[in-house]
Amino acid sequence: QVQLVESGGGLVQAGGSLRLSCAASKRTFSSYAMAWFRQAPGKEREFVAAVSWSGGTTDYADSVKGRFTISRDNAKNTIYLQMNSLKPEDTAVYYCAGVYGGSSYYTSRNHHLYDYWGQGTQVTVSS
Repeated sequence: QVQLVESGGGLVQAGGSLRLSCAASKRTFSSYAMAWFRQAPGKEREFVAAVSWSGGTTDYADSVKGRFTISRDNAKNTIYLQMNSLKPEDTAVYYCAGVYGGSSYYTSRNHHLYDYWGQGTQVTVSS
């Protein structure tokens, strides 16, 4: 079992930045492909970004490409989401998720494939 705990959310003005963190409880964290998803009120959960267990492959939704950066520090069992040039439409609860195994370049945009989820952290971007 892997426990994931997100932090770093908050209220920011449009154009500002936030960095989200997701700390994992398990020492085999380095074997997990990880991702960030978000869900706004009344909308379905959507993919934001993903990183392979090696960190060598990343993937981004078109809506955040060029503004958000996903990274991981396997020594700290933590992944990050650096969010720059934030827009009001980025307002949502952000969740980190993990799935075990796969190749060193494996990532997925399909939230159904992820086995472990954090509790979420609220990001609110004011206009």
